[in-house]
Amino acid sequence: MMGLMAGKETGTTTSETTEPAEPTEPTRATAAGGGPATATRAWTTRLVVVGIVLSAVNLRPAITSLGALLEEVRDGLGMSGSVAGLLTSVPPLCFAVFGVMAPRLARRFGPAAVVCAGMAAVTAGLLIRPYVGSTAGFLAGSALALMGIAVSNVLMPVIVKRWFPDRVGAMTGLYSMALAAGTSVAAAVTVPLTDALGGSWRTGLTVWAGLAAVAVLPWVPLARDRGTAPAPEAEARARAERQPPALRITRSRTAWALAVFFGLQATAAYITMGWMAQIFRDAGVSASTAGLLLAVTMAMGVPLAFVIPRVATRLPHQGPIVIALGVCGLAGYAGLYLAPAGGAWAWAVLLGISNCAFPLALTMVGMRARTGAGVAQLSAFAQSTGYLISVPGPLLVGVLYQHSGGWGLPIALMVGLMIPQMAVGVLAGRDRVVEDEAAATG
Repeated sequence: MMGLMAGKETGTTTSETTEPAEPTEPTRATAAGGGPATATRAWTTRLVVVGIVLSAVNLRPAITSLGALLEEVRDGLGMSGSVAGLLTSVPPLCFAVFGVMAPRLARRFGPAAVVCAGMAAVTAGLLIRPYVGSTAGFLAGSALALMGIAVSNVLMPVIVKRWFPDRVGAMTGLYSMALAAGTSVAAAVTVPLTDALGGSWRTGLTVWAGLAAVAVLPWVPLARDRGTAPAPEAEARARAERQPPALRITRSRTAWALAVFFGLQATAAYITMGWMAQIFRDAGVSASTAGLLLAVTMAMGVPLAFVIPRVATRLPHQGPIVIALGVCGLAGYAGLYLAPAGGAWAWAVLLGISNCAFPLALTMVGMRARTGAGVAQLSAFAQSTGYLISVPGPLLVGVLYQHSGGWGLPIALMVGLMIPQMAVGVLAGRDRVVEDEAAATG
């Protein structure tokens, strides 16, 4: 309304309907004319897109680079299979513990500042962990990097909802595609890159700190300018949401279904990232080929992570997508059990399709809440609870592998977890919003 009044006073028309909080007179004038203020907003929006993409690229290399070199790290640090299983369980544990802190930190410092600090923590952790010289130190360095990943994981849907409320599917797809690209590239090139740099697993893991450092850069000006308004179409909605509503998220059945779905798909993903290369190596596949197979699994998410969210936002119920992804996972697990080496490429593709339950879960987080504040609460609850659920999975796989001497029991566990994942995914995909459910049960 004020923007329209300004347009009338200057004799011009403008599409702006809101203004940033407490603007100065020059800002008000330039906003009405669509001049420097509009250009600044456009530049800032582009910077947000760059920051989202670079951050997403860095959300998994800390994990998949370790999966590709897990055998070398175990030998170098003297780890048993059970301890290695603990190591593969650290990511979801950190995501559960630190992810719940993200909304509170975002309210105090702003989402951009928290993501900026998160990317800095990823950089520091990746630099530290290979050189501390002990299993405990390696775990601590990994935890520092994963802490940064955790808060960024939770806040990415919040940033997307705030800046791009009418393009949640497209932006979630872009973010998920970048995440899948970073995951697959780290899995594919870590082993050959390690060989090219002298063969030390420490060097092979350290190089990914450089990529994380680049992701810090676009968030620095965004973090320093906490007063920057979002895009015009999101401005009014963001101002209305500054005070989060009193939402009892635990009263929503959809929130619980989404949290369990998130946890079970995360279990499958971290078992795949942590152990699939080792399954292929034990079947006689070379280390470099096993890394490529893991990269193929992760690379399937590059195109599908862009397509699935866009399709999901156009469907009233996301259950059919959940079922299709689950069937691919069951087929991939059956192949790993029956002919792990003979059909390795086919199983890698099928498991890669199944792992696209992650971008689907992120999309449903944005769809199952009506407001940005609701998305923040649902994202924190679903991801923190979900990652907590996923903690025992990779650890249990390591224990079963060590004590059974083979992969039959671990694969049976993966199959057993896929069935309830499909069931709760169908429930989470219903056309509901958590605000309505929480109010109805309250």
